[in-house]
Amino acid sequence: MMRRPAFAILSVMELTLLIVASSVAQQETPEWIDQIRPDHPRLFINADTWPAVKERALTVQREYYEAMKAHADSTEPSRGWWAASGVPDALPLPGPRAGSEVDVRDWGPQALSSAMVYRIEPSPERLKRIRDMLWASLDYYHACYAADKSVNWYSYSRLSWLAAMDWVWNDLTPQERAEMGRSMLSHVEEVLHQPNVARKNTGGHTSGYYGGRNISLFAGLLFYDEGIDDEAARTYLLEGWSVYRRLLEHRAAMAGDDGGTASPTLTYSLADYPLAEWHLIYALRSAAGVDLAAQWTYLAMMPNYVLWNWLPGGLEYGYGDVHHLTNEFPKSWIYTHMSNIMNMYAHTQPQWSALAATVREMVGGNPDFLARMGRVPYPLLMTDVGELPEPVDISAVPLPMARYFESMGQTFMRSGSGADDTFALFACGGITGQHRHFDATHFTIFRQGFLALDTGTRRGNTDGLQNYYAQTIAHNCVLIKMPGEAPTPYWNGTVYDQAGGQNKSVGSEVIAFETGPHYSYVAGDATPVYNQDKCAMMVRQFLFVPPDHFVVFDRVVSRGPAFEKTWMLHSANEPVFEGDRWHCDQDRGRLFCRTLLPRDARFEAVGGPGREFLVEGVNYPLTAGPAAWAAETGARVATLDYEEVPELMGRWRVEVRPGAARSDDVFLHLIQMGDQTLARMSDARVTTGDDGQVTLTFDAGDRSVVLLLPTSGEVGGHIQIIRGEEMLVDNDLTRDVMAQDGLAPLE
Repeated sequence: MMRRPAFAILSVMELTLLIVASSVAQQETPEWIDQIRPDHPRLFINADTWPAVKERALTVQREYYEAMKAHADSTEPSRGWWAASGVPDALPLPGPRAGSEVDVRDWGPQALSSAMVYRIEPSPERLKRIRDMLWASLDYYHACYAADKSVNWYSYSRLSWLAAMDWVWNDLTPQERAEMGRSMLSHVEEVLHQPNVARKNTGGHTSGYYGGRNISLFAGLLFYDEGIDDEAARTYLLEGWSVYRRLLEHRAAMAGDDGGTASPTLTYSLADYPLAEWHLIYALRSAAGVDLAAQWTYLAMMPNYVLWNWLPGGLEYGYGDVHHLTNEFPKSWIYTHMSNIMNMYAHTQPQWSALAATVREMVGGNPDFLARMGRVPYPLLMTDVGELPEPVDISAVPLPMARYFESMGQTFMRSGSGADDTFALFACGGITGQHRHFDATHFTIFRQGFLALDTGTRRGNTDGLQNYYAQTIAHNCVLIKMPGEAPTPYWNGTVYDQAGGQNKSVGSEVIAFETGPHYSYVAGDATPVYNQDKCAMMVRQFLFVPPDHFVVFDRVVSRGPAFEKTWMLHSANEPVFEGDRWHCDQDRGRLFCRTLLPRDARFEAVGGPGREFLVEGVNYPLTAGPAAWAAETGARVATLDYEEVPELMGRWRVEVRPGAARSDDVFLHLIQMGDQTLARMSDARVTTGDDGQVTLTFDAGDRSVVLLLPTSGEVGGHIQIIRGEEMLVDNDLTRDVMAQDGLAPLE
């Protein structure tokens, strides 16, 4: 393949710069732009911080540094995005440059490791290899875009390239710096503006922002005011900052005063998503002396969200686009994220820093730095870690029984924090649809096992992802079936049918929440996320009486009696029925559920081999696919080969329907948790008054619970909890949302 002439690339870039110049001029220029250091290095390290970084490399992080040396001298980079995708002959590449034995590949990670080693142990041979890797990588980047293919879904290797060049900047000739700089700036232009590029990650401020466009700010920082192409460098710096500014504002809103993250799906929000912030904070601190961590303190509250998502045995609820193989808590990046919080907030927010230390200790896992060679070397940058406060003993400071994360749209409930306690997640509200399903008012319940499940799987990107897994039918929600309703699309490909679910992932609202020592309560209005032509009202009241009982009360009004309603509860294994109640098991736990209303309820158990993911008569098996989206974009698809569907993907669901067609219906269910010695449910009685008010009475251990629930008018009710002769609770269910803020275990 012929290399593009430099002048041709630059002429295209110059035209684009003229087009965007007016919009860039209108962008707010940050104050710190005039503080960018004139010297190098300036990305992640500088002349002032280098002595401490070097000392860490040779002392407390010696093992990490030795791993960097081994990685620097490795002769094989990653196979590349397109080769790893299994696309044959996808990318014609030029040969090595004259005088170089380094093949044209993406050597960014090795270049970064080599540059760090070179700064500590300089040698002419290593500097030559770094030069060759930098040029070979640039040739690879341009070859990808010449073939209209992205370099990678992620920006990390190119960020490593930028850091590597910066760290050896002073030992490159002015001509080398100028030629490399122009070539990299032209690549930034390709990334930002070249159309019709296959597998291009266009994610912006509401996503992880780890695609190729993320490099614009860092390239601007590196080449700012260096006389290489100052206009281009400034343009990309400001363009990158404009995205980053919105990202910080968005993620601060997501965190609110609770400590939420960029997505309620943990495999994203506690994995790669925070890297965007860490990269920015460390880079601007070193390049311009800006302390963004002090300005954006929402990051320090992340440990609070981790605490509420943590389940016994190192598990999590499995919410959003996850695999549902084991529901293991995503630990791979937690050590890094908590360490960065400990480092950045040790002096300004010592309590939050201490809580991060507690979470790091609680979650455990491996710092895994040694497996991440060629990334930003966080272990060497954490120069404040020797001055941390002691971890908080949260066992001595009990958590409240429930916590509502407003921006995340999640309410967590628990009876305690032990292995035999009950844990629940109620989904409603929230301000983002990032990797979120059509699942408003869904609930997941865990007690010695996953007993009320979020079902389906992201694994494999098969057609089941968008047709079953993301849809309301895969969740513990209510379906309202309207003939002819259009399917609800999801990102993975074509959705073929609408089974009666919701058509929006954002728009539901928590209208009431309270918690105390005897019960926790949340009410969610999902009416806005259903098609308004079929749904006049869908409100769920969800009450937890610890340690074992839940009441689920749904008021559903359809636009006509012909629109069939279905209440669903998903389980790992086959339910066992006895009249209007059933139980199901998973691991060591057992869930009993009883339908108390409607009185004419009809039941159907759906599931078993070949029917686990049934939608409108079609099962979407794990082995079918990949989805057309994956095939068309060259996305890597995992091979799925299971003798049977894994339990946590869900194998069964119970569907409850009214016995007659009505516009107005109520569903009332009592759920009881226990281990597998639990042989029967607590006694329960329900009556309906002339005014339509429902009275539910049930036993909860040594207490009697009386619950009054109106079926019309305002959403609310009244609760009494009595133990012997003692009235523990006698009050109305709130119609407000209880205020909670800060870090609950420190209050």
